[in-house]
Amino acid sequence: MAARKKIRLGDLLVENKMISQQQLDAALADQKKSGRKLGKILVENGYLREDALLTFLSKQLNVPFVELAHFKFEPEVVKLIPEIHARRFRAVALKDKGDAILVGMSDPTNIFAYDELARLLHRPIELAVVREQELLETIEKIYRASDQLSGFAEQLSDELQAGDFDVDQLAAGADVTDAPVVRLLQTLFQTAVQSKASDIHIEPDEAVLRIRQRIDGMLHEQLLNEKRIAPALVQRLKLMSGLDIAEKRLPQDGRFSMRAHDKTIDVRISTMPLMHGESVVMRLLDQSEGVRDLEELGMPPGIYARFKAVISRPHGLVVVTGPTGSGKTSTLYSALKLLNRAQVKIVTVEDPVEYRLPRVNQVQVNSGIGLTFARVLRTTLRHDPDIVLVGEMRDSETVEIGLRAAMTGHLVLSTLHTNDAIGTISRLMDMGAPGYLLAASLHGVLGQRLIRRLCTSCAEPAGLPPDARAWIATKGGAAALAREYRHGRGCHACNNTGYKGRIGVYELLEIDRPLAETLASGDARAFSAQARAQPGYMPLAELALRYAQDGITSVEEVIRVAADVEAVVESELAAEVIDDAIEGSVGATA
Repeated sequence: MAARKKIRLGDLLVENKMISQQQLDAALADQKKSGRKLGKILVENGYLREDALLTFLSKQLNVPFVELAHFKFEPEVVKLIPEIHARRFRAVALKDKGDAILVGMSDPTNIFAYDELARLLHRPIELAVVREQELLETIEKIYRASDQLSGFAEQLSDELQAGDFDVDQLAAGADVTDAPVVRLLQTLFQTAVQSKASDIHIEPDEAVLRIRQRIDGMLHEQLLNEKRIAPALVQRLKLMSGLDIAEKRLPQDGRFSMRAHDKTIDVRISTMPLMHGESVVMRLLDQSEGVRDLEELGMPPGIYARFKAVISRPHGLVVVTGPTGSGKTSTLYSALKLLNRAQVKIVTVEDPVEYRLPRVNQVQVNSGIGLTFARVLRTTLRHDPDIVLVGEMRDSETVEIGLRAAMTGHLVLSTLHTNDAIGTISRLMDMGAPGYLLAASLHGVLGQRLIRRLCTSCAEPAGLPPDARAWIATKGGAAALAREYRHGRGCHACNNTGYKGRIGVYELLEIDRPLAETLASGDARAFSAQARAQPGYMPLAELALRYAQDGITSVEEVIRVAADVEAVVESELAAEVIDDAIEGSVGATA
């Protein structure tokens, strides 16, 4: 390994006319007083742009300039340099090249740091220049969560083995702010809030403890070898949510509030007995952000205007449908926020109440004492409401009461678990709702999903695999195949997933007079065909595909949400469809 020569950065910059001698003298005088690095002083004083300085260093030292925002990290390579040294030397390991380690440094002229890193890694080093702010953000992202969780887990396991205290003492102690279990939970919640996780799963297995966080709808897993700490975590969480710590054989539900990163988080907790202990799932609701305005949900302008008109009617039933985690409740809360006025009485029947709304009478269902949806709904109608929100249409009794309330001058909003808007009709009929009652009461059905947005830092054009081409051909034909599509390469900004954030995909079915007449006849099949031919109706998959064509999401994400790619691939017609589409595309190009 050849020794690196020390270079005088200021002299090189003056020699290459990047700065003047007067500017260098002023910066050196500032450096003598403050002790800060010369390059940082030059940038902060406005003598030189950071990118210009880094590009200059890259050329002078003959090393690459790497933009960390677009770099795909390998966590096991990054952690070759311990966090304390990464922060001290402003360095991050980028790539294991076999014969050497590529290391990014914000100041590659620091010979002392170079020598110390080479000694630490026991390998030759190849340098790259990186922006300091991006480097610090990378260190924060990669080192923060997993190391802290593992460290607290090991410490807690050691204490349990040492017999200093047992699980019950740990859980019940009044002054345990220094206990590893509490610090582990604090780190877990802080990490979840910072990464905008919607759920935390704690799952004991035979040999490990799994901690998984749902971020943008997808679970991210971390394994802890200290399985014996699981009972301590579960019991501490039970205490926080007021559950029975002695009951381990039956599921329990509870809630508590906490603060993390200056945000108030409402935590709904559910426990369930498993083969190897108790599983805990926590839903995190950020109360500090409040309920979003309806126009902020990302509906296309046409659907937003039509949905706003439907919920502004004085009576009728409006249903929002989709699977669990598709944002149905958020949409209804946003609708209530729009409708919430002093002249309007709103009563909600929910299980559980997720967000608190001013001026809205919110009722928490409690089946254990007989406070069911149906019972509360009957009582609600005697409280002279204008608008009633039913958290979910769960059974035939709830459906019938809701429909009759919609017929008698109330606006009823509710949710239902179905695959799409049109399928809602069959589901309601299966639950005992007669067609004539639906025709008289149901005004609109909003179907929705949440799909992941491409990370803006690493999105790039991408080719399409055969199954994706087949799916696009069936949905949009040759014109859709000719469009450019993108995917996320993965970078530190999106934790190497290629996605960051989510956006809603919607379809709105309005029940007009012709549809109502068909619905009154009870012919669900005829209704479905007529609804799909309704002017202005756009299926979820079609809108999702448009998002992919606009570069908002990837085709893979659209297909995952649409969930029908397998049927396309297995179809005997798939090959003919794509061949015809490709020929049409070639012909159109020619």
